[in-house]
Amino acid sequence: MRHLLTMMDLNRDELEQILVIAEQVKQLHAQGRRPAWLARNVLAMLFEKPSLRTRVSFEAGICHLGGTAMFLGQEVGWQSRESTADFIRVLAQYADFVVCRAKHHRTVEELAAFNVVPIINGLTDAAHPCQALADLMTMRAAGGDLEDKIVAFVGDGNNVARSLAVACAMVGARFHLVGPRKYFIPQEIVARIRERYQDAEILQTEVPETGLSGADFIYTDVWTSMGQEAESARRRKDFAPYQVNRYLLEMARPECRVLHCLPAKRGEEITDEVMESPNSLVIEQAGNRMHAQKGLLLWLAMQEDKLTAADLEREGIHLKRPLAT
Repeated sequence: MRHLLTMMDLNRDELEQILVIAEQVKQLHAQGRRPAWLARNVLAMLFEKPSLRTRVSFEAGICHLGGTAMFLGQEVGWQSRESTADFIRVLAQYADFVVCRAKHHRTVEELAAFNVVPIINGLTDAAHPCQALADLMTMRAAGGDLEDKIVAFVGDGNNVARSLAVACAMVGARFHLVGPRKYFIPQEIVARIRERYQDAEILQTEVPETGLSGADFIYTDVWTSMGQEAESARRRKDFAPYQVNRYLLEMARPECRVLHCLPAKRGEEITDEVMESPNSLVIEQAGNRMHAQKGLLLWLAMQEDKLTAADLEREGIHLKRPLAT
């Protein structure tokens, strides 16, 4: 059984498969076509944290594919009224997929350990793979082949940055983190990425001119994530020199595109001017969350033998390569 807890759960061929499916599903969607490939399938959504994009994109996506979603908050007694073992094994009797948005990464690992239903990480403190899928999809649409493209993440080496660093290594893009040294991605994580992808280029620098020179994409995120509110004043001071504004944008290539995983605190990590500039892909990037996750759900369904390549091809989805085994 396959799960997506981090980008490391995929190999390069599998990532390509998901993106190819997602890109073509988006084209069908633009034509008003929504094949019900996942009719009668149920997506259970376990959320410990608030959400707009993750919740709505998954609910809309499974609906477009003919299935249905169940939103499950704390009222179901998850992690309080009964053991994880009992909870997930019972839930697997009702649902075909589970997406979990949790405070701690160990939570999704515990759910996946029982191997009774595919678990999708909808965000944890360690990783945000669904966001990385949408990011790659957005950048491919804007810049084509991403090999040797420079993706500069300005800010905190958080869950989004870590997932993006892996994603860039997988597609041959060059990942630069620009921010204060104490917020760099930990070296043990960088080493793990380089061990898996020996050609990975990962640069971490405190100097904006160094990290942004020649950048094809500039990406930023809030300086204070959920659960870090007590650190907000210190973080605002630490990250103040790294606001993505017109000055920083001019350090990159003239055609550099701007990304943000949202929600944004306009006037802190990014200015209104940049958010609304022609360089910005932020709204398209948010929209691609739904299409990327459709690609993921369809790919997972294929791994579970609920769907075949022939089923997709009948509706115009053509896979470029055989599925990796």
